[in-house]
Amino acid sequence: MERYTDFAVEKTLELLSIDSPTGYTEGAASWVKEEFTSLGYLAEFTGKGGVMVFLGGDGEELDNGLLLEAHTDTLGGMVSEIKANGRLKIAPLGGMRAENGEAENVKIYTRDGNVYDGTLQLCNASVHVNGSYGDTKRSFDTTEVVIDEDVSDKDGVKELGIEVGDIVAFDPRARVTSSGYIKSRFLDDKLSVGILLGFAKYLADERKTPTRPLYAHITVYEEVGHGGSGPVPAGVTEAISVDMGCVGEGVSCTERQVSICAKDSGGPYSYKVVGGLIEAAKREGADYAVDVYPFYGSDVESTLRAGYDISHGLIGAGVYASHGYERSHKDGVTNTLKVLRGYVGVI
Repeated sequence: MERYTDFAVEKTLELLSIDSPTGYTEGAASWVKEEFTSLGYLAEFTGKGGVMVFLGGDGEELDNGLLLEAHTDTLGGMVSEIKANGRLKIAPLGGMRAENGEAENVKIYTRDGNVYDGTLQLCNASVHVNGSYGDTKRSFDTTEVVIDEDVSDKDGVKELGIEVGDIVAFDPRARVTSSGYIKSRFLDDKLSVGILLGFAKYLADERKTPTRPLYAHITVYEEVGHGGSGPVPAGVTEAISVDMGCVGEGVSCTERQVSICAKDSGGPYSYKVVGGLIEAAKREGADYAVDVYPFYGSDVESTLRAGYDISHGLIGAGVYASHGYERSHKDGVTNTLKVLRGYVGVI
């Protein structure tokens, strides 16, 4: 699957270059739709702005469909106040943390189509004049966006066309190292979208047919908890979130593995599905870990909460420093592709 790993990473980098904080995802969703269409698949927008793709399947199992879910919305910010000093107070979109975003470059997207550069800084950020710099608790009340324009008051900002409600997107700073590490903000979950594109290309290039009807839903509101509560195609009995695998203290997954989640903050995943994913990993020779995530929720859980009577699971390439500057590895991508191939089954 290494060939499709490279393709998945290439597409991940392309998608990372398209800003898509929750609520501002039209550009990323359009790109996703076009990419699946270019591979020969039927892809359609959902009412919420996501993308539903039919990846084929054996007609004898029409009542046993499988839905794969990933999301292209990311963390970010929204202008909540134009301050008297010409700077911006922002509110987080999703779980964006001020401590982590401090000193990060941002782009401000206005409703009239203009885009301005800026930086999220601590208020009074110069150490040479702020004796309390190190003691100040970082929050969105103590930080502000400094706009890279010659403005020093509220009227000057408004003349730029910037208003409350405008989107603030953080620079992903994406790169791939010579040793195969993938580093960027928002690998959660654009890396998984790249993986699903890689799997779709594998099916198309190798002329493989899934042994059951297979769909992909690229959602756009996962970071605020209701991405997967959109439509589920008729005949689907099972859904699997392809999201980031957690790496950190108390879990065993590394960035070079595929993580199979047995339980997160929403409760246990289907015992049968988790067992099937483990067996698929073993058959395919995938390097995997089974873990419990204490602070995590996924698209497929919101699908269940929407009332769909389906089984559910969660897998993903290992990612370190979630909701921050994240790191994964090409090996994690390969192992995730292997588990997808083994679990879906192809002919």
